[in-house]
Amino acid sequence: MTRPAKELHDNVSVPFNRARAMPKSVYTSAEFVALEERHIFAHDWICAGRAETLPNPGDFLTLTLAGEPVIVLRDRDGQVRAMSNVCRHRMSTLLEGRGHVRSIVCPYHAWTYNLDGSLRGAPAMTLNEGFCKEDITLPKIRCEVWQGWIMVTLNRKAAAPEIALRGVRDLIPNLDMSTYTETYRETFRWATNWKVLAENFMESYHLPMCHAGTIGGASRLEEMVCPEGTDAFNYHWILKNDTVPLALAHPSNTTLTGDDRRKTWLLAIYPSLLITLTPGYFWYLSLTPDGPGHVNVLFGMGMSADWMADPDAPAHLARVKALLDDVNAEDKGCTERVYRGLLSDMAEPGPLSHLERPNYEFAQYLASRIPG
Repeated sequence: MTRPAKELHDNVSVPFNRARAMPKSVYTSAEFVALEERHIFAHDWICAGRAETLPNPGDFLTLTLAGEPVIVLRDRDGQVRAMSNVCRHRMSTLLEGRGHVRSIVCPYHAWTYNLDGSLRGAPAMTLNEGFCKEDITLPKIRCEVWQGWIMVTLNRKAAAPEIALRGVRDLIPNLDMSTYTETYRETFRWATNWKVLAENFMESYHLPMCHAGTIGGASRLEEMVCPEGTDAFNYHWILKNDTVPLALAHPSNTTLTGDDRRKTWLLAIYPSLLITLTPGYFWYLSLTPDGPGHVNVLFGMGMSADWMADPDAPAHLARVKALLDDVNAEDKGCTERVYRGLLSDMAEPGPLSHLERPNYEFAQYLASRIPG
């Protein structure tokens, strides 16, 4: 067992009421990142974004999953599928970013693949007697759409998201995420460890201070509830005032009653899909590590169906987008300061608040995946 792995397992061996923040080495060790790539990001379901952002056959996006280049696209049958983004000839990567294609054409030698990954044609290969294009196809990668989220995994044996995450539906039956529509997305790279950003999302203890200039006053610490999570996700909720109307149930919504009309859910789907879900809008982060000291972030936001139909929706959405830009700037500052602190020889992990139960459960999840 590596030293960081042992320190992590020791860290979660105590009950929550005596728990402390995770050891520094878990965040700063390149050796530990390699373990995470192999045992977590190559093993569990990772979110590639929202299915509604690929509405037409040929619409695609790309990502790197535990070092594997991946294409996600909508095929000619209307299904969202994933496959290797590496040509079967001389192993060039094929597509970059997001876009639309009629077929997948290798930029190196123009080998051309259909949207199902089968090889359509390869120039100047007719004199090769051993070549048979029917035998060549881009390897398939498991891909499922769960509640509107595109989930991919390299693990052929992983339980389907609908099974592994069925507790999410049970938790919030009156907020169907599949009916929400993404309206904005971007990617960015911050100078912090991916787990620092994940943990920052999982607890709202930091809101009054870190977000004093934005959302810090919209909820109170004494109203925050952090129940026990599950093996697949943790969650908590906060009750919002009317500072942001889009965070509340639309006036036409007759399904939600009482506090549910102003409840904001924070769902941390392990390992790295982080969803803030309100009756009116959602925003999310999907994280992948970039070494110990950087994280790649997919950030997106959108609205519920009833708010999408509201004539004033664009104005409300613009205000929320401007607010979230400021919130992200605050989180960037806070999480990058944490990583700089983790590099200090004098730094030591301290005891957790009762509002940081999700962080402790996240550490338990990591320990369950990392050998030791």
